Amino acid sequence: MEENRKEVRPPMGRGMRRGAAGRPVEKAKDFRGTLKKLFHYLGNFKFIIAIVLFCAIASTIFNIVGPKILGNVTTEIYEGVMRQLTGTGGIDFEAIRNIAILLFVLYIASAAFGYLQSYLMVGVGQKFTYSLRKGISEKINKLPLRYFDKKNHGEVLSYITNDVDTIAQNLNQSITQFITSLTTVIGIFIMMVSISWQMALVAVLVLPVSMIFVIVIVKNSQKFFVAQQENLGHVNGHIEEMYSNHDLIKVFNGEEKSIQEFHTYNETLYHAAWKSQFFSGMMQPAMNLVGNLGYVAICILGGFYANQGVITVGNIQSFIQYMRRFTQPITQLANVSNMLQAMLAACERVFAFLEEPEEIADKTDATSIENIKGEVTFKHVKFQYDDNNQPTIRNFSAEIKAGKKIAIVGPTGAGKTTIVKLLMRYYDVTDGAIEIDGINIKDFKRDDLRSLFAMVLQDTWAFSGSIMENIRYGNLEATDEAVIEAAKKAQVDHFVRTFSEGYQTLLNEDSTNISQGQKQLLTIARAFLADPKLLILDEATSSVDTRTEMQIQKAMKTLMQGRTCFIIAHRLSTIRDADLILVMNEGDIIEQGNHEELLAKGGFYEKLYNSQFEEEDIA
Repeated sequence: MEENRKEVRPPMGRGMRRGAAGRPVEKAKDFRGTLKKLFHYLGNFKFIIAIVLFCAIASTIFNIVGPKILGNVTTEIYEGVMRQLTGTGGIDFEAIRNIAILLFVLYIASAAFGYLQSYLMVGVGQKFTYSLRKGISEKINKLPLRYFDKKNHGEVLSYITNDVDTIAQNLNQSITQFITSLTTVIGIFIMMVSISWQMALVAVLVLPVSMIFVIVIVKNSQKFFVAQQENLGHVNGHIEEMYSNHDLIKVFNGEEKSIQEFHTYNETLYHAAWKSQFFSGMMQPAMNLVGNLGYVAICILGGFYANQGVITVGNIQSFIQYMRRFTQPITQLANVSNMLQAMLAACERVFAFLEEPEEIADKTDATSIENIKGEVTFKHVKFQYDDNNQPTIRNFSAEIKAGKKIAIVGPTGAGKTTIVKLLMRYYDVTDGAIEIDGINIKDFKRDDLRSLFAMVLQDTWAFSGSIMENIRYGNLEATDEAVIEAAKKAQVDHFVRTFSEGYQTLLNEDSTNISQGQKQLLTIARAFLADPKLLILDEATSSVDTRTEMQIQKAMKTLMQGRTCFIIAHRLSTIRDADLILVMNEGDIIEQGNHEELLAKGGFYEKLYNSQFEEEDIA
């Protein structure tokens, strides 16, 4: 069992803003490439998307035809009134009724197609983002630890939260709104031309003026929205950092400094947000101004043509309605453009994460772990991290018999924890080999290899859930009785029974309702429950008091029997009974032997051992 693989840290805030007219968000670096990948990922939904596009076009067309037919009602009423005035007839109510029925059918059909396309597209968006979240979750477990060494935990979490959320919100809107807006512009233009090409020409002149306003506003607001997004990320990150470390801030009286930093970030965000929102707010008034000027021109020209008998009164009414709706799709297309940019920027990050190189696949003919005894051999092991020019492990060799208790000691940076990471195959050795029972660990499946180990780390970890569930994490198939038995061996049972809910006591998100020492005991109980072939202890008793430590050491002797145990220790007094002590310095084993032998040598170990007592005397 591995304690640190499940550690989850809160994300540093990334201020993701949704696209809107005049609101450029974040642009994809490779727009075409990302768009092509998006279409590929949406391939499973292409049939449904085709239906969505058909419904969107049909709904828009039925809605566009309406005003012209409604104009026929106005024409019938106008001509009927004129017939009454001249005494040649009256209003044809039957014709008006038929037109009204036709309009009713058209609008009902438009609404039905609109509902259907919304229903289908929401389903596509949610299924697509569900598959992305699932893919990200699976990908996290397939990535090598090298990736997470270079990435902020919050950055990875933001893929599955902020970025996927951005995709979900913008996907269905951007696709359907783009088709609807484009169809509306084309459809309205065709209807206007069918009424009067001269008046349509005047209406078209509104488009370049509108586009000029959109381009100018978007161009000037771009930098402010980028600044707003960046500064929002600073504010969120600062708040998250201050919240998660509020105890440390109070200890060092850093409240005033923290507040000053927040005010600096907040002030910068305020100015960037004010300017960006101001430019964004200018978009609609500017478009209304252009639209109203065109509306006035059409009214004057329409009145002139009606007086000349070129067009009917109903057609003027229809044209005016089309004119008032003509600039709206232009604004929507600008909105769609920004939504698409935001969505593709989020897609680019998610796709890049999903395409990260995974751990080298296990061998198809992997060796079975049955009958493993636990004999471990390090053969001239060398290792260095990617970002480290100096090798962390230079030439590590050791033979460890099964069932023996091995301690690894040395100063900070000697490579003690790295040896454990190599043993668990969190990283693969740069050179040399590690063998268990004479079999190279690369010949095992990683899951099988890690199932041989139980691990208790200095940094404890517990999740939100009951104490029973936290201990059972060591063996998910264990019965309640087995969990309680493991708890008794780890000295957990006594303090658990002091809680009113006992083993069903719920731990909060940060496990602050139990002490650090109690949390350490829970992780030790997991190791008991896992019943491993090999055991790794990294300062496992560092967070408990002396009396409890003595009890745990006694229980550990029972746990260690028949198992190969690796103990990383800084307090050398805790490993005096180890069968073999490996003394490391600068990535090499410089001494090895048992406690008495190493003290007798009077070398590096003897100095390390005596130095801890000197520190105690100074204290």
